[in-house]
Amino acid sequence: MAVTPWQFKFFDVTQVKLPDDESSFLSEPGNITSVVSGSESIFFGSADGVVRIVSQAFKVVRSFRAHDAGSITHMKQIQGTALLVTIAEDLSNEPVLKVWALDKLEKKTGIPRCQSTLSIHNGRKQFPISAFAALEDLSQLAVGFANGAVTVVRGDLIHDRGARQRTVFESEEPITGIEIREGNITTLYIATTGRIMTLVISGRGQGQPAKSLDESGCGVGCMAVDKATRDVVVARNDAIYYYGLHGRGPPYTYEGEKKMISIFKDYVVIVSPPKSNTIPRANPLRAFGVGTADDVFNTSTFTVLNTELRFVAHQEQIASQVKAIVSEWGDLFVLTMDGKILRYHEKPFAQKLDILYQRNLYVLAINLAQKAGLDSSQQNVILRKFGDYLYQKQDYDTAMQQYLKAIDNTEPSQVIRKFLDTQRIHNLIEYLEELHDHHKATSDHTTLLLNCYAKLKDVDKLEEFIKSPGDLKFDLDTAISMCRQGGYYDQAAYLARKHGEHELVVDILIEDSRRYAEALAYIWRLEPEEAYHNLMKYATVLLQECPKDTTQLFIDYYTGCFRPKKDAIVIPNAPASSGIGMGLATASNAVQNLAALLPLPYMNVSSVASPPSGSESKSTMSQAQIIETNVDEPAPEYKVPKPRTAFSAFVDHAPEFIVFLEACIKSEDLREDDKGDLYTTLFEMYLHTASSKKDGERKEWETKAKKLVEGKNIPIDTSNVLLLSELSNFRDGTILVREQQGLHSDIFRSYTSTQDTEGAIRALRKYGPEEPALYPAALAYFTSSPEILAEAGDELDGVLKKIDDDGLMAPLQVIQTLSANGVATMGMIKQYLATTIERERQEIATNRRTIETFRSDTENKKVELNNLATKPVVFQATRCKICSTPLELPAVHFLCKHSFHQRCLSTDEDVADESIECPICSPQNQTVRAIRRAQVESAERHDMFMDALKRGRDGLAVVSEWFGRGVMGVGSAE
Repeated sequence: MAVTPWQFKFFDVTQVKLPDDESSFLSEPGNITSVVSGSESIFFGSADGVVRIVSQAFKVVRSFRAHDAGSITHMKQIQGTALLVTIAEDLSNEPVLKVWALDKLEKKTGIPRCQSTLSIHNGRKQFPISAFAALEDLSQLAVGFANGAVTVVRGDLIHDRGARQRTVFESEEPITGIEIREGNITTLYIATTGRIMTLVISGRGQGQPAKSLDESGCGVGCMAVDKATRDVVVARNDAIYYYGLHGRGPPYTYEGEKKMISIFKDYVVIVSPPKSNTIPRANPLRAFGVGTADDVFNTSTFTVLNTELRFVAHQEQIASQVKAIVSEWGDLFVLTMDGKILRYHEKPFAQKLDILYQRNLYVLAINLAQKAGLDSSQQNVILRKFGDYLYQKQDYDTAMQQYLKAIDNTEPSQVIRKFLDTQRIHNLIEYLEELHDHHKATSDHTTLLLNCYAKLKDVDKLEEFIKSPGDLKFDLDTAISMCRQGGYYDQAAYLARKHGEHELVVDILIEDSRRYAEALAYIWRLEPEEAYHNLMKYATVLLQECPKDTTQLFIDYYTGCFRPKKDAIVIPNAPASSGIGMGLATASNAVQNLAALLPLPYMNVSSVASPPSGSESKSTMSQAQIIETNVDEPAPEYKVPKPRTAFSAFVDHAPEFIVFLEACIKSEDLREDDKGDLYTTLFEMYLHTASSKKDGERKEWETKAKKLVEGKNIPIDTSNVLLLSELSNFRDGTILVREQQGLHSDIFRSYTSTQDTEGAIRALRKYGPEEPALYPAALAYFTSSPEILAEAGDELDGVLKKIDDDGLMAPLQVIQTLSANGVATMGMIKQYLATTIERERQEIATNRRTIETFRSDTENKKVELNNLATKPVVFQATRCKICSTPLELPAVHFLCKHSFHQRCLSTDEDVADESIECPICSPQNQTVRAIRRAQVESAERHDMFMDALKRGRDGLAVVSEWFGRGVMGVGSAE
């Protein structure tokens, strides 16, 4: 992957000024032999063995002689500690390694304490050290020599507890770089001029020979470690290579000779040596400003690369060759051969972004922000700028992609306004959909999106939007409202059903779609409370459109038998499971249409028959039908409302109302307090229906009404029956009630008031025997007009005969009644008068004879009593009345002239008792006494007297009779 020609100035370069008295050690050519940084300091090692420590203010805070002989060619500062490792070599002796504790000073000399000293062995071969690496805990160090040998030192150098050395690698090629990669195993990366290898120095695999990673090596100083990824970075003339634990990664092409590399943050720092005449004229460095001037041999090219994002962050020509590169305090420092120290300070991120904005490199800016770990809100600023740039270039699709990426931190109106043009409606839809997916959409956004769908008539997109899985992404009420306004009723109903808005579903099906059967089928599948609410709300229209099914639903609910219907999916010609074919009703069109519209409640998924395998599957599934199932489950418990609450729904639907009322009356669970409402209303509906029918049908409905109020203990109030019958001109109902109440006179008067002579005659014949007072009323009615008299015919004679036979009226009253209007003639009543007069004459004669008889009997009784009381009695009987033998003394004689033997009569004791009676006269006397006793007792029963007076035809005769019984007496005696 080639590095792009993007080149920027992301670093500010300044030269570090050291104090004059301290900068002399830098200015001496060849004095500085090594430079390292760490722990907030920079360490300079010199050819005379002195170490100088420079602070952030670039003042030498300490210097000490670390080695008496040789130059300090390699150093390592242990980050976060005060430990410093120095290696000095003079080629006459083995290199000497020392570990210094910079925070511990010797009291005598004042220099740091040397923790340990070690001579590094190389088989007594005097070759310089070309590479050095150490672990952070100094438990292992690796030293590479120019003769191709690598020595590994193990031990506790910090506490000077001894160390072991071993040559672990030998090569004919000189060692150009050594780096250590830590992990579960510690791997040593060894670079020579001809190849790169790995060697496990601790952990699993230790002791095995080195493995070759690449058959190309690198120069001295061209190998480094990226601490972030722990990859080894190698620079060659053609590219920059990354090596992981298992091999080489993808290279980053960057041609040109490289003398030194270093890793700084996300960058690879490259120092290229001065050009020579052998460099081809087509050298790629020409692109970076290196020409063929005479001073080319005295300059170095300094480049800061970002290999991941493939751009040059900084590049310049340094007038002198580079001695060392170190990084500390967040900056990069370059030490040149002429003793100058250059500071490279990376510009703030905002300034880098401004540079990229100026060149419209928004993609790079975004990648840079992501690499830097900016939060999403800051990244979205870049995305919005990129989107604005693309929008200005009229690349609307790509611009929208950027706006979509920045959707979380962007005010939607800023983007929406840009895409309101009809030509860009597809981009607007895409943005609005993404807003909903991120749950950032308001009701206005939902409205706009649905309007866009409607504008394009894109039903598929609309359905995909409303049927998207997961949480609700839009305002439900707004979506339903917009679908209804746009005519997408099925989609609106689906949304309402999916989110449990049952009332809305029914409202859409009825008000918008006019699909009444589907609405009723949906209601029938709801829970009782929901079903009742929706049924009552739309009862009138449902009764108008689906009278039979709606009435049945009312009946089920108000009789406590309501069961929410359930459905099953049936696939024709498919093998059914055990029981799917049982209890299935024929699928109605309403149910089938409703199933196609939205998922039905109570859908019995378990009843889906297994579809056939193979190519028949699609065609079979497309023919699947929704069929109602009859499940033998108990009705759910719910509070059955009072029937009267449904009455208003049946206005103008009399036939259905009658069916409903009849079903409710037949219900076993009918409450007593509801019977009155139901019977009264049904009676009224019968009469209402009869009033609109012709003779035959009218009679049939009146018969139903009459049967409803017949019998005893009917739950209809009498006044209601009378009122309804009167209002409907239903005379049979009025008569029936009056019969039940015993109001026979009222029944007769109802006929006479309408001059219904025939009805009056029927009533007279039916009720006359029980109600004698009807005959006088009939007499007055029959003689009220010539027409009525003519209609009555011979009935008048019968009335007169009944009045005469039962003594209902005195003859004078009859005459007065007949003479009231002058309709009746004497010829009509001649026979009545003759009979009456003859009977009264006979009665008078009989009464006179009875009076004479009673008077004579009374006189005789008085004389007899007087004789008994004042005159002696002569007994002439000669025979005993019991034994019929001649009387013999002792004998007993009674005043009734009967004589008996004493022995035949009774004992001596009985004879002595004066109360003894004549055996022959005793029964008669007992009868008389019983009659008298009854008279005395009845004299005190005034209720019997009053009852007899009421029942008697002749009141005076009754009074006379009871007077004779002594009812008027003040006392009685036998």
